[in-house]
Amino acid sequence: MKITGVGVDLVSIPRMRTLIDRWQERFVDRVFTEHEIAYCRARRDPVPHFAARFAAKEAGLKALGTGLQLGVRWRELEVRRERTQAPTLVLSGKSREIGLTRGGSHMLLSLTHEGEYALAQAILVGD
Repeated sequence: MKITGVGVDLVSIPRMRTLIDRWQERFVDRVFTEHEIAYCRARRDPVPHFAARFAAKEAGLKALGTGLQLGVRWRELEVRRERTQAPTLVLSGKSREIGLTRGGSHMLLSLTHEGEYALAQAILVGD
């Protein structure tokens, strides 16, 4: 396994709460996939989970080395977490194309949220 990119991001949960309260579905639908929205909204307080997923997307963009450039869109980076499994960041569209070009076949992901912050680390790895 070869590491081809690393990214980390920290998100303020109160700031995420303010964004969601202000922009509501306009923000949520622009940034998160249907699967991510359903996962977060199934929680007692969805905002820390949205914040962790936002941090994951930012960390993934850093691991790709692109940011939101070159045609990459927020929803092309999706956090998936199966029961008893670690979360992964699944790439699609332009983000997947860029990842493959950089030699990365998949993205490892670590998420946490505590107090007022959510943190994510993403690692783009190839075979």
